[in-house]
Amino acid sequence: MTAPKKLFIKTYGCQMNVYDSERMAEALGGQGYVETSTADDADMILLNTCHIREKAAEKVYSELGRLKPLKELNPDLKIGVAGCVAQAEGEEIMRRQPAVDLVVGPQSYHRLPEMETKIRKGETALDTDFPEEDKFEHLKSRPKAKRAPAAFLTVQEGCDKFCAFCVVPYTRGAEVSRPASRVLQEARDLVERGVREVTLLGQNVNAYHGAGDAGDMTLAQLIRALAKVDGLERIRYTTSHPNDMDDDLIAAHGEVPELMPYLHLPVQSGSDRILKRMNRSHTADSYLRLLERIRAARPDIILSGDFIVGFPEETDADFEATMDLVREVKYGYAYSFKYSTRPGTPAAERALVDADVADARLQRLQALITGHQREIQNSMVGRDVSVLIERAGREAGQMLGKSEYLHSVHIENCTAQIGDIVNVRIAEAKTNSLTARHL
Repeated sequence: MTAPKKLFIKTYGCQMNVYDSERMAEALGGQGYVETSTADDADMILLNTCHIREKAAEKVYSELGRLKPLKELNPDLKIGVAGCVAQAEGEEIMRRQPAVDLVVGPQSYHRLPEMETKIRKGETALDTDFPEEDKFEHLKSRPKAKRAPAAFLTVQEGCDKFCAFCVVPYTRGAEVSRPASRVLQEARDLVERGVREVTLLGQNVNAYHGAGDAGDMTLAQLIRALAKVDGLERIRYTTSHPNDMDDDLIAAHGEVPELMPYLHLPVQSGSDRILKRMNRSHTADSYLRLLERIRAARPDIILSGDFIVGFPEETDADFEATMDLVREVKYGYAYSFKYSTRPGTPAAERALVDADVADARLQRLQALITGHQREIQNSMVGRDVSVLIERAGREAGQMLGKSEYLHSVHIENCTAQIGDIVNVRIAEAKTNSLTARHL
């Protein structure tokens, strides 16, 4: 019996890239590959790259340089670059690093099996096209292997917003929504494989407009349809744009029990002047009024956001407007970053804020966010929540999972099994998690 070939995937960046790595592993599973946790014994190495940060391409070339000795030890090893850097750099990657056999952009992962066949014949394979065929087609027939109880489910890719700092429209292309029937079928397949919770993914997921039986379906309509799938107990979605939060989606947060009380809704800045320079097409006030409506629909919802500090031309007053917005919202979670240039974007040509000033602002913002996060976690003590059990803990009798609010919860003396949803009472709030006892 032929031993399976080993595949190592190193994933950079966002949840969409995590999902894409799963897609690549499954696509190559049909070619006889199984995943390995180390590059040292791999027959193929894929770097699934992200182009969000400054000098992302150079970091990829550095990583390829570190991998080159492995190929010298094993001439049969194949090395590939995937993701947004692959899309942006294309042939330049192969020119600069001859050890690379395969370069594939985010739109072409469904072509990986034929590309693998090509490189096994000693040829190189490059595909960074935006294909006309349905790039979701290969997801219809996935292997029926057991899955973890929580899974990502892509429903939309690309973005038409063209924020001044973002490369997604250039590397992922225009917005494309997956037909609703395909999403629902995959959800049913995932449930058969042990999944209890799905997170609907898209670069701009609440702009979803997939084909349905009676015309295009919105994200709210898709969520309501998914809520009827037997065995699917929890639904989340990410990442969203404030301008695409329509009335029905807001209402769904209060009307669909399966839709969890957690929402990631990036604002990026609290300054209207900076928001305009970012091409965000909303104001701080319109964002805050939107959150009021969402909280009216689901009062216990926990909010998450994204912030860019030190965006070109950001003044002290602009930054203080961001701090004021954060104080008003009180996020349960938030991701904040110092601005870094994304090559090819409009903001890349603008004058940068002094690095020390940007660093100081980021530290202030993160301290404020951390204080709110801890305050919200402390408020959970004594409350009863439900937890989806995802794995065993380090201690005897301990199980770990996520609450409906996305908090990580350690349950002591727990007899529940992975995949169970259990009611617990929060006993203690720690820095990044909660401790509970099984009711």
